[in-house]
Amino acid sequence: MKLQPRPQPGAGRVRSAASTASVSRLGHEIRQEFPILHQTVNADKQLVYLDNAATSQKPLSVIEAMTDYYQQYNSNVHRGVHALSARATTEYEDARVKVARFVNAASPENIVFTRNATEAINLVANTWGASALEAGDEVILSVAEHHSNIVPWQLLAEKKGIVLKFVRLDENQELDMNHLEDLTTERTKLISLVHISNMLGCHLPVDTVVRIARKSNARVLLDACQSIANIPINVQKLGVDWIVGSAHKMCGPTGIGFLWGTTEALESMPPWMGGGEMIDVVTLEKTTFAAPPSRFEAGTPAIAEAIGFGRACDFMTEIGMQNVDAYEKVLGARLHTALADIGEGLTVYGPSFDRSRGALATFNVEGLHPTDLSTILDQSGIAVRSGHLCTQPLHAVLGVSSSIRASPYLYNTVEEVDAFAAALKDTIGFFREMGM
Repeated sequence: MKLQPRPQPGAGRVRSAASTASVSRLGHEIRQEFPILHQTVNADKQLVYLDNAATSQKPLSVIEAMTDYYQQYNSNVHRGVHALSARATTEYEDARVKVARFVNAASPENIVFTRNATEAINLVANTWGASALEAGDEVILSVAEHHSNIVPWQLLAEKKGIVLKFVRLDENQELDMNHLEDLTTERTKLISLVHISNMLGCHLPVDTVVRIARKSNARVLLDACQSIANIPINVQKLGVDWIVGSAHKMCGPTGIGFLWGTTEALESMPPWMGGGEMIDVVTLEKTTFAAPPSRFEAGTPAIAEAIGFGRACDFMTEIGMQNVDAYEKVLGARLHTALADIGEGLTVYGPSFDRSRGALATFNVEGLHPTDLSTILDQSGIAVRSGHLCTQPLHAVLGVSSSIRASPYLYNTVEEVDAFAAALKDTIGFFREMGM
């Protein structure tokens, strides 16, 4: 597949801002691209959106690219020879090229579009897992996994009798690599772990995981939902077999994600969903199937969403993922310092900020329920996440049922982090005055 991506609406609009601004001013320079941020909520409070680990906001160029598809060339892909279908097909496949380039895949044919990262993990579990794993084979996960990297393997374990093992946390609340090595045996067939934890923020030492896995000839799957949005990703250097990610975490639309796999890993996976697009030849007696990635993309795909995903890759590339990473370190340092200054009674989970970790901060305040805190913060215009963060097992390990998370992103500013910290301090004071 050799496609040259076409320019998308709005392409290049952020390039001058990213190239001329210092990293510390990045949020100020690109905010004009995000119309949703320029609004007031709850009696004219300026919105401060700090729920980016759940989903990111979308720049105008992504919105315009998707609108352009519906207004100018809405048609199905791969099926027609008329002008609209030809353009839709080109734009859709251009998006695959852009995603491949974004993660430095060897070929666009290593990128499978899915509805989201959850579907991508389920795809691996229900194809390779269902066909290659036998009773007694081991899959190693961790206590820090998102539910989407636990439940599919539990379902498979019920059907196949495979054994699930879980890596614990070490004293820094990072995944314990010594424990991973102890868990790994000759029956270990897969190690599937989160790259950056959506609760703890800790970074996985992928090279160590791969080294341990290869001793047992085990495959490695990486949940890259948080990492793909925040740090440069080079799949050819990671050395894993699969990674999964979602567009909506990195300024793209909801409803579209991807599975990257090595050519060998993808070819080892039988079809999962049957229908149009994923076939080679269909007769009344039998069907032969297309090669990856088409083999795993049955039916009409999310065309507009894929195009929006491709434009999000353009947007992030124009800024530069090194710049995104550096800027988030600025925001993260400010956030973690502010939380430390609040002092006694506030517990931040995960490794300290001087270690390798993401900018997000998940915490609890002694005696106060996370939902109460987030509700009052919302009245001040501050949007954060509260609850179990789709990590109930991790919360159980930490001895809590829920938590609150603030997660800044590339369009946030230091001033917004300060506004959050001030509002949090006021909110805690409000509850303390009530005797809580």
